[in-house]
Amino acid sequence: MIVIAKIGTSSVTASNGAVDIAAVGKLCAEVAGLCRDGHTVVVVTSGAVTAGVAAIAPLGEHRNDPMTLQALSAIGQPRLMRVYEDALRSEGLLAGQVLLAPLDFAHRQRYLHARDTFTRLLELGVVPIVNENDAIADDEIRFGDNDRLAALVAHLLRADLLVLLTDTAGLLSADPRHDAEATLIEEVTEIDHELEQVAGGAASLMSRGGMSSKLAAAKMAVWSGSRVVIASARRPDVLAEAVTGQPGVGTIFLPQRRALGARKLWIAFALRPAGRIVVDEGARRAVVERGKSLLPAGVLAVEGSFEADDAVEIVSADRVIFAKGITRLGAARAAEWVGLHTGELADDLPHEVVHRDDLVVL
Repeated sequence: MIVIAKIGTSSVTASNGAVDIAAVGKLCAEVAGLCRDGHTVVVVTSGAVTAGVAAIAPLGEHRNDPMTLQALSAIGQPRLMRVYEDALRSEGLLAGQVLLAPLDFAHRQRYLHARDTFTRLLELGVVPIVNENDAIADDEIRFGDNDRLAALVAHLLRADLLVLLTDTAGLLSADPRHDAEATLIEEVTEIDHELEQVAGGAASLMSRGGMSSKLAAAKMAVWSGSRVVIASARRPDVLAEAVTGQPGVGTIFLPQRRALGARKLWIAFALRPAGRIVVDEGARRAVVERGKSLLPAGVLAVEGSFEADDAVEIVSADRVIFAKGITRLGAARAAEWVGLHTGELADDLPHEVVHRDDLVVL
């Protein structure tokens, strides 16, 4: 089984911001246990910025501008890796650092190269320790949180299981700060609007942090065919119990029965949308119910400044996102194609806005 284990900042750092050696040791001991049982494990970790703060500004007196935070990440990342390296070495394992940026997923060749690199590391018996490349990431093109990064790695490797380790027992039925009767939701078969509200709002693919971010990551991963568990990092043997599906381990999300193919997974989850295309009800039904391409005649408006071959979200007239795809027409010339039938299009314009081969219904 291929297992992706993601752990958040609050679970790997102490109250002073320094890397929590005991917490990392616990995680690595559990990773080693899975490896001894024949599983393959990749760790996605947060904590570099906080570790950098602890090293250079232990009293918390530092600037919070993007460049300073990136510098702090550069300071904290080797400290974080040193703890992982020592903990895995004590278990007889070798750690390998992998720093990723969104462009590694947005460009098909870089995406495939990243997969090859992971595959080779795993063949060598190395435990990849993954983090976002915060030190050089442009704030406009970052993942936003490591939950999404972990889901993308799960998608990249077609992982069997994604475990999102946090400081709560899992997804609860209500906010325990306001509802003493809140209980653990142990199993989820479908992530719907009601569940998104329980998690604190819509699970947007671009959400940042918190349970809504984890729910968004779970949504991505189950469509990749992965089972997902949100659980407490402090729970004893949490990874082993997640692998076996132990009841009560946390919140278990079952994979979708109809997993998307590799290319459509890449379109749906790895590409950042550059804009939106608003369509009428007829076009929505043609795409969703009949699996048709999106044609100019059904388009009401475009939003954003996307070019041909950019990823776009496709939304209904009431602005509900229902699909995503790679557009064949750019927004700059929208006036020449929006709402037009095929015979009315200029000779140099494609007949489809988004071809069905490049389109994913979400």
